[in-house]
Amino acid sequence: MYTDYQKHLEKIIDEIKESGLYKSERIIISPQGAEIELNTGRKVLNFCANNYLGLSNNPELIKAAKRALDDHGYGMSSVRFICGTSDLHKELEEKISRFFMTEDTILYASCFDANAGVFEPLLTEEDAIISDALNHASIIDGVRLCKAKRYIYANADMDELEEQLKLAQSQRFRLIVTDGVFSMDGNVAPFRRIAELADLYNAMIMVDESHSAGVVGETGRGVTEFFGMPGRAEIITGTLGKAFGGALGGFTTGKKEIIELLRQRSRPYLFSNSIPPLVAAAGIEMIGMMTRNNELQDKLHRNSEYFISRISNLGFDIRPTRSAICAIMLYDAKLSQEFAAKLLEEGIYVIGFSYPVVPRGEARIRVQLSAAHEREHLDAAVSAFEKTGRETGVLK
Repeated sequence: MYTDYQKHLEKIIDEIKESGLYKSERIIISPQGAEIELNTGRKVLNFCANNYLGLSNNPELIKAAKRALDDHGYGMSSVRFICGTSDLHKELEEKISRFFMTEDTILYASCFDANAGVFEPLLTEEDAIISDALNHASIIDGVRLCKAKRYIYANADMDELEEQLKLAQSQRFRLIVTDGVFSMDGNVAPFRRIAELADLYNAMIMVDESHSAGVVGETGRGVTEFFGMPGRAEIITGTLGKAFGGALGGFTTGKKEIIELLRQRSRPYLFSNSIPPLVAAAGIEMIGMMTRNNELQDKLHRNSEYFISRISNLGFDIRPTRSAICAIMLYDAKLSQEFAAKLLEEGIYVIGFSYPVVPRGEARIRVQLSAAHEREHLDAAVSAFEKTGRETGVLK
């Protein structure tokens, strides 16, 4: 059987390559940072990491992780309700709750797990999920695992959200689900209007803050802070793998009864090992750093504003953004791969994104800014983009 199936797979893989959609992996041999070293020996500037606050190689986080490694060991070897709960897990959950001004928090191995495990325990076929069309794949997969009726509205289109809410009035409970910052475009969800519609049509709100926590809002508390509405969302999901240190681990934070039921019935929580104590310890230190001052958030905001302004002034077609993500639109999949390869030759590490990560015909280079970047890094990237843009005909 596998001989025939192998030929089938080879044909699909060849088609992916011919279409320019094949994704190769570059190998990094240094710590994550503004400058990284590849296995080729080349040092390049990294503009495609989720390392928004530059904490992935932060000395204080490393010290906290090393202390936990000595005090608590390497792994828990268990799920939470058996013997996988440490004091560090509970402390981190408490600190996340305080940071987002919520009632309780539950940790997961990743935010993908958090989103996969949130819907099915809470909603049934009597209920409705109203989801933004550009929500992350983990939300889409989580919704598929739930029997609630699904309604989709166009990205950040509040008129269409209202229409879907009207259609969902026959269901028992309604949950509006949105990314805080949409990962491929960089736009911020219009949370204030979402909240107004939720009040009007008696719905709850869930926000995935993975690309917005640590990034938007004066102190990095995400879209609820950005719009001056802390605590307004009943459910917030997020990750420790982006702005919050860049390792792994996810969480759901929100109303205490929701979190309590997830502890009882959320399958990724019940059947996956706890995050390592060293990751929890680094997360505790990270929350402390972000609470003490806003230096990293302020620097990230300055870097983002500077880069986006300069790249826009060059004439690149970029998506409207209010985050640390700058989507430079190229529209052609092969061109996006060629463009990224040329930028690597110039010492700038970025990735060309195309289908199925983004819709067909929406290929782009996604630039992600970081507090680790210095002004000279930003200027080098802008110069490389200008040179490559003119060589490829993207800039006239």
